[in-house]
Amino acid sequence: HLEVLGERNSYSKTDPDATFMRMKEDAMKNGQTKPGYNLQTGTENQFIIDFRLFPNPTDTLTLIPFFHSFQHRYNRLPGIGVADSGYGSEENYRFMQENGIEAFVKYNYFHKEQRPRYTPNPFHAESLHYNAGEDYYVCTMGQHMNRIGTRRDKTASGYITESARYKAQRCEGCPLRGSCFKAQGNRIIEVNHRLNQYKRQARERLLSEEGIRHRGRRCIEPEAVFGQMKYNMAYRRFRHVGEDKVTMDFAFFAIAFNIKKMCARLRKAGKEFITLAKSIFIGLFITRYNGNIATCYQMNEKKAA
Repeated sequence: HLEVLGERNSYSKTDPDATFMRMKEDAMKNGQTKPGYNLQTGTENQFIIDFRLFPNPTDTLTLIPFFHSFQHRYNRLPGIGVADSGYGSEENYRFMQENGIEAFVKYNYFHKEQRPRYTPNPFHAESLHYNAGEDYYVCTMGQHMNRIGTRRDKTASGYITESARYKAQRCEGCPLRGSCFKAQGNRIIEVNHRLNQYKRQARERLLSEEGIRHRGRRCIEPEAVFGQMKYNMAYRRFRHVGEDKVTMDFAFFAIAFNIKKMCARLRKAGKEFITLAKSIFIGLFITRYNGNIATCYQMNEKKAA
């Protein structure tokens, strides 16, 4: 069981490659889990240009492997990455910066900051004044909070994060103590300076004209594709069992989806180009997905043997 389980916390007996996850479609309304895969897709103009299946239910750990999948398929990394707040982590921001990917990726409370009535909490560490030259914070009462050390944590992917720790000198008798914090002793805050820098850069990009355009397009890019898959084509479940067969299943579906999308656009432009476009498009996607499908077919043959 441990060998099949690997780094996951569960697996299905009928499909050992599937992991129990909470689905968006919960008919019983009780948060029950079902065996499934975390399908990640990359789209451009509502065409599926890449996809990959993951065993982990959260999206944070899928971004970097998905970029590697894109690089393996197209021999390059994308120049621009647009994603929602589920992908906004220090590890992902750092990977995109080091690989020259312009990141339009939201962080966890980006939408909350954009609300008209949003007012930041003056006692939060993000709201306190920071002196970068002498490396200390100033609390709401004007007291210096000096650095006392560094805390290192390891994420599920093995990435090491560093958070600086700052401690107030004297909180006893402070009139704002009840609103500031309720623990005993002097207040200690932990700040991840690198992550805060990435968030500031992400905020500047997302609020720029180009960022607003990308944010607007994201609502009609992958979300529209998933909506067409689930509700227009009734593709809510995989028809096969096993990661290799499920990958083959969705690869054929992606080819058919893109051909249908192309034909719909050509129908608007003119019917005389439909026949020519079909032959070109089928040849293009069979060539693009040929390696993936052939690999799955060979794996299926080995299992059957």
